[in-house]
Amino acid sequence: MGHHPVEDGRYLQLRREWAPNVNRRFFWFFQLQAALNLALAMPLLLACANPSPEVHPLEWAGLALWAVALAGESVADRQLDAFRRDPANRGKTCRVGLWRLSRHPNYFFEWLVWVAYFVFALASPWGWVTVYCPALMLFFLFRVTGIPMTEEQALKSRGEDYREYQRTTSAFFPWFPRRSGRPG
Repeated sequence: MGHHPVEDGRYLQLRREWAPNVNRRFFWFFQLQAALNLALAMPLLLACANPSPEVHPLEWAGLALWAVALAGESVADRQLDAFRRDPANRGKTCRVGLWRLSRHPNYFFEWLVWVAYFVFALASPWGWVTVYCPALMLFFLFRVTGIPMTEEQALKSRGEDYREYQRTTSAFFPWFPRRSGRPG
């Protein structure tokens, strides 16, 4: 038999909240995502329309930042996958590697990808207008689909273990853990 991937918990939550009109709501949800994709493609469009034949230092900087962001997101995803595959970790919160420094290092590095696109676009005429791309991604990660939904789900599934993680670990930007609020 074939392997059936597990649907992201955030989509399962939306299915429950949007019933019985789930298909219509998902249709409009994905149409909005398509429109956002057009707006978020602007850095690439401006870079492609750049009349300069030379590679600008900002383009090199954007490429370097993009490589760091891609590597960081890949490492975070691999660390979380390895943690989840260990049956001894069932019901526990990952606190290894990048997950020790941030509750959402994968989101942080995903956002950094968008910062890299902006830096790359800065070398193009009108590239500065794409500052809305990393700002928009940060808004979505902090207020819409990223951190709020993920943390709500984590609190339901891991309870006090995750609350302790929230008390000691930066939500987004990687930083050194704080001391626990609990004695001992």
